[in-house]
Amino acid sequence: MAAVFKVKLTILKGSTFSQLVTWKTGDPATPVDLTGCTARMQIRSDIDSPDVLAEFTTENGGIELGGTDGTIRYGIMTATETAAIDWEGGTYDLEIVFADDVTVQKKIKGAVVVVPEVTRD
Repeated sequence: MAAVFKVKLTILKGSTFSQLVTWKTGDPATPVDLTGCTARMQIRSDIDSPDVLAEFTTENGGIELGGTDGTIRYGIMTATETAAIDWEGGTYDLEIVFADDVTVQKKIKGAVVVVPEVTRD
């Protein structure tokens, strides 16, 4: 089974946000080629919740894949978008869909915490 990494996301309301990771494998570790892949991620209040608090994909600009560099920038939000968050936290996971549209791997999961903004308009 492929490794799933736990990464806690701390979103500061009113600040731009994204998380950057590099997916490497092997010995020595080399970046995984993500060329032709897409990715998807959802945040929910808990795993069983039917309600999606936020959704990020390569199609909606919320996730960027770095091709042969193996980089994954995810959860991309502007300061305006984070300021509008009306929930306090939740849980998420991120899946990579390979070019064959059959192979899907969950790579990252974890908790999400939203920190209120003190300085605001």
